[in-house]
Amino acid sequence: MHRTHRILLTIFALCAIQAHAQLIFDPDVHDFGSIREIDGQVRYTFTGVNRGTKPLVLLDVVTSCGCTVPEFSRKPVVPGASTQITVTFDPANRPGVFDKELAVYSSEREKIATLSIRGSVVPRPKSLEERYPVDAGGGLRLSNTLSALTYIYQGKSASASIGYANTSSRTLSLDLRPLRRSGLLTIDAPQRIAPGEKGSITLTYRIPAEKPRYGTLDDALEVVVDNRSNGTLLTAHGIAVDDPTAASGKTAPKSQLSENMLKFGAVKRNSRPVRRQFTLSNEGDGELIVRAVESDGRIGTSLRAGRRIASGGSIPVEVTLDPARLDYGVMTDRLLIVTNDPQRPMRRLRVTAIIEPAR
Repeated sequence: MHRTHRILLTIFALCAIQAHAQLIFDPDVHDFGSIREIDGQVRYTFTGVNRGTKPLVLLDVVTSCGCTVPEFSRKPVVPGASTQITVTFDPANRPGVFDKELAVYSSEREKIATLSIRGSVVPRPKSLEERYPVDAGGGLRLSNTLSALTYIYQGKSASASIGYANTSSRTLSLDLRPLRRSGLLTIDAPQRIAPGEKGSITLTYRIPAEKPRYGTLDDALEVVVDNRSNGTLLTAHGIAVDDPTAASGKTAPKSQLSENMLKFGAVKRNSRPVRRQFTLSNEGDGELIVRAVESDGRIGTSLRAGRRIASGGSIPVEVTLDPARLDYGVMTDRLLIVTNDPQRPMRRLRVTAIIEPAR
C-alpha cells in the first residue's frame, strides 16, 4: 500500500474514533472519608459531560459490590450536555476501608467511563448478644462454637479461642464434657464464671514429635452449665501433617491427582461392588510418602498409609463402591489423602454415585 494511502487511512480512523460519543466525568473519584456505620447510607452524584460529537445513551452502570447502587437516566445526552449518576453506598456490616468501582456502559455496549468511591467505615458498637451470639444456657453466651485449625504440624502446637460472657447475676459452673476425642486436645477453661465475667476458652492441639500422628483430628465437647446442657457443642478440627519447614526445597516431593472427581454414575443397589481408578503421581524431586488415607466410610480404596512413590513416578489407585451398603439416591463421599508434600500436604478427591433400585 502507498505511504500516502496509509496516512490517509490512519487519519480517517482517528476521526472515526473522535466522532464517537465521549462522556467525561470530572471528578471521577469521590472519597467519602470516614463515615459511621450507624449513620446509614451515603450518596454522591457524579456529573458527566458529553465531549463527543454524537448523542449518547447510558445503557448500564455495573458495580463491583451489592453495597453500591447507582441511579442514572437513559435519556439521550447530546454533545455538550451533561448527565448525572448518583451512587449510594450502604456501610451496614462493612467496617473498615472500602474502594468500589463502577463501570459505565453506553447503548453501543462500550465501556465509556469508570467511576470510583472510597472511604472508611467506623463500625457501630455491637451489642453483647451480637458479640456472643451462641446461647449456651444458664446465662452463658459464646462467641462461636467451632475451632477450625487447618494444618497442625508434627512436634508443634496450634490453638484457637472461643470467647464467653456470663450475662446472669450469679456465678456459673462450667464443665466441658468430651463426646469425641482425638487424644491430642487440651482445654484451658474456667470451672466457675462470675456474674458479668468475660474471657476465653482456649483449645490447643499438640502433636508430640516422638509420636507422629497424621490425618484428621476431631474433638467435640458438650457445654454443661450448672449441671445442665441445652445441646451446645464446642468442636475442634484440624489436619495433622508434616512440618513444611523440615523439608528441603530442592528435594521436596509434589503430589498430583489425575482428577479431582470420580463419578460412578448410576449404580443398581443390588449390583456387585463397582471399581474406578485414578492416578497419584509425584512430580517433585523427593520421595512422596502417603501419610494418611481417609473417607466418610461409603467407599473403599487400595491406597494405604506408608505407600512411597519415587520422584517422577505414579501409581494407580482403586476406589471401590458397594451399592448394597448404601441408601437410594445421590451418594457423595470424599477421599482425603495426606502426604509429605510440603506445599500441599492434603488433597481431596470427590466421589459421587446415584444408587438406583433394582429393576
